[in-house]
Amino acid sequence: MKTAIVIGVGPDRGLGAQLCKRFAADGLKVIVAGRTLSALQAVARDIEQAGGAAVPFVADATKESDIVALFDAAGEDLDLAIYNAGNNTAGRIIELEADYFEKAWRVVCFGGFLFGREAMRRMTPKKTGTLLFTGASASLRGRSGFGAFNSAKAGLRTLAQAMAKEYAPDGIHVGHVVVDGAIAGDKIMTRFPDLASREDSLISIEGIVDGFAFLYRQPQRAWSFELDVRTSKEKW
Repeated sequence: MKTAIVIGVGPDRGLGAQLCKRFAADGLKVIVAGRTLSALQAVARDIEQAGGAAVPFVADATKESDIVALFDAAGEDLDLAIYNAGNNTAGRIIELEADYFEKAWRVVCFGGFLFGREAMRRMTPKKTGTLLFTGASASLRGRSGFGAFNSAKAGLRTLAQAMAKEYAPDGIHVGHVVVDGAIAGDKIMTRFPDLASREDSLISIEGIVDGFAFLYRQPQRAWSFELDVRTSKEKW
């Protein structure tokens, strides 16, 4: 059975959890990774009850030892790795503490490096595999009040693009999904419950997951690096 790793898994109606469920339904064994064991166990339990295979794995995306152990746990059947960890850190530059800025970079960009490097180390000997990164509007443009997040996401996109070019000759497909707007999931609904009445302005989780599945299924002679997803109402 082919294996997938998804890191950055939280509540059920979150992108990470829904990515796990989609690829499990498509027949992959999924390593469900994140920082909160109870959330990971809930997702894995749902997958198993639906007839799929899943293993919860607690890992901090910014700790090298955790990421190495995560990929060791996936074994030789690793075929898909998705980096979905991130933090939408806000704050005006003049007011930011250095530690705050560095944390944003560590979670979004440095963690992506650790994850991507370990994926390449496992995939290149077999000359097959797919590595996908979750991006955002911030990957492509700066926004006032989000300098830390903008710079980290832009760095992750550039890293992903470099990896796509570096490892395509080895048969590894690296892709980046730009999520241009707020997602209709637990996180945004909990923080801003009034948005439930305007759900058509929020991006469908299922639609985003469709994008990841599309990139994963692309044949080697028709690869895309980047896919962007937004609602019809989003200004871009």
